[in-house]
This record gives sequence, structure tokens and C-alpha cells, in this order.
Amino acid sequence: MAAPTNKTQRFVPIKDVRGDVVIQKDGRMTMILLASSINFALKSYDEQRAVLQQFQNFLNTIDFTLQIYMQSRRLNIKPYIQLLGGLEAQQDNDLMRIQLREYMTFIESFTSEVDVMSKNFFVAISYMPGSENIAKGIGGLLTGKSSKVLPDREFEIDRTQLEQRASLVADGLARVGVKTIALRKDELVELFYHIYNPGDPTGSAPVTDTI
Repeated sequence: MAAPTNKTQRFVPIKDVRGDVVIQKDGRMTMILLASSINFALKSYDEQRAVLQQFQNFLNTIDFTLQIYMQSRRLNIKPYIQLLGGLEAQQDNDLMRIQLREYMTFIESFTSEVDVMSKNFFVAISYMPGSENIAKGIGGLLTGKSSKVLPDREFEIDRTQLEQRASLVADGLARVGVKTIALRKDELVELFYHIYNPGDPTGSAPVTDTI
């Protein structure tokens, strides 16, 4: 009898993660960009129109589909509390140590009563080697549906095609005022782990502050 883990893995359409590329079981290659956000509501009317015009121009420049995915997760405050605890132990000033302890107590009490949520925005760009390219993005990675298995191709050649698409998307979003960064292997693994395990509060997805 197969192990339960193997049975579960049959429903996960991800075959491998190489560098910043997710390889699906049907051969599709996907890059995922972490995107910053802009406060559209605080912009003037003319600025809002300019942003919308730039975004429209960006959409008109691409000849492939992409997916914009927003993830909301409860913020894991434990690493921050541990950081403060380390700073408290290093303090020679008794008053500063007391203030740090009171601040830690306040943060722990507040987050236990209120769900502090973090939001991250991702753009998934896909490329299917050797066939018509219809990007499934993160949605395709979640459904487990796969098309006909394609023969292996030279990875670096296909990766170049995918990177050209990702570069076009990054440049287009930059003109709108949105910064992007490609997720690497560890970040991709963490992202999909939390997609498939939404109830696990440990760890955290990459945050836009790192961009």
C-alpha cells in the first residue's frame, strides 16, 4: 500500500522547482513575481487617470495571459516577539528593559484579540514549451488538472522564453508604479506550502517591504 504522503502528492501538480521556475507535471513552466501595491485612493484624479492609462497600455503590450493573485494571511507575530525578547536581554538600562517588556505584553495581548492580516500580491507568468501557450498561473497549480504530458526540452532555452515574458511584465508594472521581484526556490516552496496548508500559522510569505 502506498504511503499517505504519496497519495497526497498525486493531487499536487508541481513536479519540481528549479531556481525561480516552477515546473508542472504537464511540462508547463511558471515564474511568480511578488508585487508591491500603490495607494490608488490617495492619488489625485489626474494621477489616477495616469495610472489607469499606463495599466491599459501595459495590458495592450502583452500577447499572453497572466494571473494576478492576492493572498491574505494572519500575520505571524512570534518572530517579532522573539526579536524583542533578544533586545530585552541585551539592555543594561532597567527602564528600557521595563518598557520593552510592557511593549511585548501589549503586542501579544492585541494580536490575541485582533486578527492582524498581511496581504501579498503575486503575478504568475507561464510558458508551455513546444505548444500553444495558455497560462494557467497559480490557479492551474491549485486545480491539479494537467494536459497531455510533453517531452522534455532544453530547460535553459525554455527558461529564456519565460524570463522574457517576466521581464516584459515587470517593466510594464514598473511604469504603473508597481515594483516586482521574482520569487526564488525557498520562497516559492513557502508560498505553495501555505496555499495548500492555510491553517498552519507558522512561517510567513515574502513581504513587499523586501522589494
